[in-house]
Amino acid sequence: MSTKTGQQHPIGMYLKIWALLFVLSTLSYMVDYFHLSGYLRWGLILLFMMLKAGLIVAVFMHLAWERLALVTAILLPTFGLLVLVALMAIEAGHTHAIRQLFFR
Repeated sequence: MSTKTGQQHPIGMYLKIWALLFVLSTLSYMVDYFHLSGYLRWGLILLFMMLKAGLIVAVFMHLAWERLALVTAILLPTFGLLVLVALMAIEAGHTHAIRQLFFR
């Protein structure tokens, strides 16, 4: 008779994470409910999105319990992509401003 030994997480932890995800989703919905606009709206939407994605990856995909090398291999490219997206957004604003200046 062989017995498996493994790490078992209590169901209460998962329920707390689900509740936190529900709260973050509610806050994300409230951004639109209160008709926030501009950079505040998009900043809050992106913040709540990143928090929810981080919780899901850390807990439900068990990344919080993995080795540092694996965490780094997943998080560093993601961070790099976010930096590149930010740079593209800055360049897009510059290109739009130049086109508005010269093509009136």
